[in-house]
Amino acid sequence: MKRDFLSIKDLQLEEIEHIFSLTDELKAKVKDHSRSLSGKSLGLIFLKPSLRTRVSFEVGMNQLGGYALSLAAEDIKFGTREAAKDFGKVLSRYLDALVVRTFSHSEVEELADSSDIPVINGLTDLLHPCQALSDLYTIKEKKGNLDDIKLAFIGDGNNVAHSLLYGCAKLGVNLKIATPSKHKPDEEIFNHAKELAKSSGVEIILSDKPSSAAANADVIYTDVWASMGQEREYKKKVKDFKGFQVNQELLSLAKPDCLVMHCLPAHRGEEITDEVLDGAHSIVFDQAENRMHLQKAILLMLLGGY
Repeated sequence: MKRDFLSIKDLQLEEIEHIFSLTDELKAKVKDHSRSLSGKSLGLIFLKPSLRTRVSFEVGMNQLGGYALSLAAEDIKFGTREAAKDFGKVLSRYLDALVVRTFSHSEVEELADSSDIPVINGLTDLLHPCQALSDLYTIKEKKGNLDDIKLAFIGDGNNVAHSLLYGCAKLGVNLKIATPSKHKPDEEIFNHAKELAKSSGVEIILSDKPSSAAANADVIYTDVWASMGQEREYKKKVKDFKGFQVNQELLSLAKPDCLVMHCLPAHRGEEITDEVLDGAHSIVFDQAENRMHLQKAILLMLLGGY
C-alpha cells in the first residue's frame, strides 16, 4: 500500500526516529546506497520558486541510483489544463513518486488522493514538513539529543512554523513562537500541537515578545517575514515585524551555546543580521545540507521499503 508524506502530523514517533536513523546512515555511508533506488523515477512539480528543495531532491535521488525528472509548471499547467485526479492517475503510470511544491495545501492532498504513487509535500502555504523535520534532525545532530531543548521561533506564523509545531510536539521539544498578534500561526494547528505536546510533556507557547521567546533558548530560528506569494504584503509586514529581528542583542538573551537557524532564503538586514547569520552560532548552511540527507531517508522509506 502506497504511503504519502504530506505532514509531520501523519508520522508516528517511531517513524520519525527511523527516518533520523536512516539519515545518520546515509550521511556516514553515502556509497552504500548508491543503487538502493535503481530503476526508480521521481517527478518534481514546482509551482513556486525553489533552490534547496529542488536541488536536494534531485541530487539526492540521483545519489540513491534513481532518476529525477523536473516537470516545468508552464508545460504541465497543473490544476488548469486537466483535472488533478486525471493528472495524478497519468503520472502514476510513468513515475514511482512525486514531489509537489505549490500554493494551496488542498492541491497536494487532492493529488495524493488521485495518485497510486507516493506524493511528498515539497512546500505549501500551510506546511513545509521536509524543512521542519530536517531542522529537528539538525538540532539533534548538533546537541546530541532533543531532551530539554528550548527552541524559539521568531517571526511569521507561517508554513515552517506550522510544521515545527507538529514536529516539536511529537519529538518532545519545547517551542516558543514569538510573532506579531496579526501574524499568529493557524489556530487549529497550534491547538492540535498543544494537545500532542501533552503526551511528550513539553510546552508549546505563543508570545508577541521576541525577548521572552529568546530568553534561555537553546536554538533561535527565524524565517522571512513575507513568504512566497505574499510579495504584495511586503511593506506592511516589514512594518508589522519591527522589533522581531534576530540580532546580536536578541541572541545575547539565549544560552551561551545557542544555535541560530534560518531555512533560507534570508533577507539579510531584515529578519536577521549579517553578524548573526555569518556568526559562530549559526548552523544555517549545515541545516541546508541536511535537507538532502533527510529527504533521501524519506525516499528510501517510501520507495525502498527501508
